[in-house]
Amino acid sequence: MSFFALLSILISLAAMSSYINYRYLKLPATVGVMLVALVASLVLILAGPYLGGFREYAAQLVRRIDFDQTVLHGMLALLLFAGAIHMKLKDLGREWLTILLLAVLGTLVSTFIVGALSWLILGWLGVPIPFMHALLFGAIISPTDPIAVLRIMKSVGAPKQLEVQLSGESLFNDGLAVVVFLTLIEIAGMSKAHEGTEAQAIGAGTVAMLLVKEVGGALVLALAAGAITYRMLKRVNNYQVEVLLTLALAMGLYALADALHLSAPIAVVIAGLLIGNQGRAFAMSDKTREHVDTFWELIEGILNVILFMLIGLELLVMPIRLEWLLAGGVATAIVLLARFVSVAGIIGALRTFTPQSRGAIRVLTWAGLRGGISVAMALSLPANESRSLLLTLTYIVVIFSLVVQGLTVGRLIRRVTVATGASDTDEEGSGS
Repeated sequence: MSFFALLSILISLAAMSSYINYRYLKLPATVGVMLVALVASLVLILAGPYLGGFREYAAQLVRRIDFDQTVLHGMLALLLFAGAIHMKLKDLGREWLTILLLAVLGTLVSTFIVGALSWLILGWLGVPIPFMHALLFGAIISPTDPIAVLRIMKSVGAPKQLEVQLSGESLFNDGLAVVVFLTLIEIAGMSKAHEGTEAQAIGAGTVAMLLVKEVGGALVLALAAGAITYRMLKRVNNYQVEVLLTLALAMGLYALADALHLSAPIAVVIAGLLIGNQGRAFAMSDKTREHVDTFWELIEGILNVILFMLIGLELLVMPIRLEWLLAGGVATAIVLLARFVSVAGIIGALRTFTPQSRGAIRVLTWAGLRGGISVAMALSLPANESRSLLLTLTYIVVIFSLVVQGLTVGRLIRRVTVATGASDTDEEGSGS
């Protein structure tokens, strides 16, 4: 099957799922589309014996989609740029410390809590995994992906402070989580360069240098590419050319950073912030701003629908064992506990010298959804004795997160908002 034929099938399925959700389910677009795909996958699995070879054909079709390449080395560039270009630096500046701590410290704390508890508890359940593989699971499942939740937060009138904190964290922790994941892959000797070798004894200094190289190099590259694009935008006044320049920046920068082994997600976020603030203010006309905003909103909407539909369809090829389903339920509880501990520690400490929204700990914990990036990282794991188990655990946590948390977080936010009289901050910080 050609690439065009495969893409045509995906777009058609996404369009039909969106139509069904809009007409009948009336759920948030991403969650609704994923549920439609999940139900379709379950029907195919249960009715497989009565459908001839149709279920096998559908599973083969899903296997042809390289989730790792599609998401981590494709969609992610556009999704992160679309998110960053609409983010105001003024808002980020007000919440920079909270966002930094949640994105960096929160991700690292969550990685190690999830890794350590998973290693201990899965061993007790009779499905043991090596400690390094458990840490990899922590890195895979720690980044938040609150795409669906951000729209819910806006629609129910959530405090602006919480909205900025959640969106800012998600922009930066995706990039950091990928860096941590790749670093752990390297340490475990599971990268392509060390495939089949034993885990390496890499010291803290080496790890720190890897992080500095990937993150620092990405920052320098992003500022250089963003500055060049900004100057080009200032020299033209044609919205078609300017939209194309922003698209080239997102895709070209991501591919270049990837080739140079720098953090491509962080590079794209920095460039998007530069163009979305400096570029919008000084290098674009009103007409261009309108077209750029419309273009990136459309890109974000279409890609999100396709991404969440793919998550639902992955059920067709997911390895399923009864003991792994039990382990997935335990892993879900561990992930929520790790999220609560990291958020509560950071927000609780910050409240001693800066006001935070009432209910911030509850909302940020429950709204920290997991999504396509986690599934993509799990699918990119090299073949080893733990891969199938880690993939199943990741999938169960992601589905619970998107369906249960995604469909109830609006109610939680409304309750918090009503309790605070729709005020943005609470000096005393009670109520979490």
